[in-house]
Amino acid sequence: MSNSQSAVATDRVYWVQTMLRIAEPVLRALASRQLRATMPVECKKEEQRAFTHLEAFGRTLVGMAPWLETPALDIEEEQLRQAYGKLAREAMDAATDPESPDFLNFAQGMQPIVDTAFLAHAILRAPNTLWHSLDARVQKNLAAAMKTSRTRKPGFNNWLLFAAMTETALGVMGEDWDHMRVDFALKQHEQWYLGDGMYGDGVDYHADYYNSFVIQPMMVDIIEQVHALYQDWGKMRENILKRAQRYAAVQERMISPEGTFPAIGRSLAYRFGAFQALAQTSQRRELPVGVQPAQVRGALTAVIRRLIEVPGTFDEAGWLRIGLCGHQPELGEPYISTGSLYLCSAVFLPLGLAANDEFWQGADVPWTSQQVWSGQKVAIDSALYE
Repeated sequence: MSNSQSAVATDRVYWVQTMLRIAEPVLRALASRQLRATMPVECKKEEQRAFTHLEAFGRTLVGMAPWLETPALDIEEEQLRQAYGKLAREAMDAATDPESPDFLNFAQGMQPIVDTAFLAHAILRAPNTLWHSLDARVQKNLAAAMKTSRTRKPGFNNWLLFAAMTETALGVMGEDWDHMRVDFALKQHEQWYLGDGMYGDGVDYHADYYNSFVIQPMMVDIIEQVHALYQDWGKMRENILKRAQRYAAVQERMISPEGTFPAIGRSLAYRFGAFQALAQTSQRRELPVGVQPAQVRGALTAVIRRLIEVPGTFDEAGWLRIGLCGHQPELGEPYISTGSLYLCSAVFLPLGLAANDEFWQGADVPWTSQQVWSGQKVAIDSALYE
């Protein structure tokens, strides 16, 4: 193996190890029906304690799902994948069994609308591992739990996509699903599109990462699932994918040569979950012209290393702590709790690509900001016009 091949292989191993380091406490505790008993909860508002456990579970799986769904070429990695797939299914049983001490809160309060959707998104990304491989009893419990999120109305902003995502997953699961909830979310976000690959979060533009945390990834995966059902949905697909591709180009350019990025907007405690959109576009092999998979691999690896290795990121038992760069509790908004932090897992979506995929192959390539700030030739950036 050449030095460049060895470095690339080490990148993938590092990604898998880091993802599992984050996920292990959540999945292990929930599978053992000990999540409520053992998970520390850091929060500013006590009411968030009622929601934090479903947050931790759904958000952990939303990033792991493509890896759980894709057989690995490496024997050791495949053994890990199978073991964690089994653990995730045991956790799903514990989370949705009404008799379980860890039966999670899908039904009370507004926050579970959000995290039912993240769990639904994970199912959409790994239907074989997280749905078809479940026992019939667990499938019944899971569908019933997800449907309880219908009893409350989501906010008139990105939250519309949470309701739509849950319905889309229920359709994949063979359950009754509400086409109108999906239609409303898609059509309303079309109205909120601002141009150049950017949606408003509701009526207004927000300078934050919610186009990546929620909006673009959910728009893409919902439209991919439903576009063939209605002509008007089918017509939306091309623009949704083009916008996601443009936004991925913007995200790649935001990563500094050192692996940092602008600390702008709310929910910075989601750490490198801010790059879900770029990670998803990579995993879908739809990167924009001029952006090579190897440069995205390098950029995202730099971001992961820059954030995860800062002292204070984990507590002594391995649970995430609030902050962007280490433990910074002041960066936790009132809706943030320990469970919220696990949306960082969304950066790991490219692990759903096999180890022999172009993303994981080839020598390192400087990402755009490295090229620019070292005086190399760089392609001109240009806006997306429709």
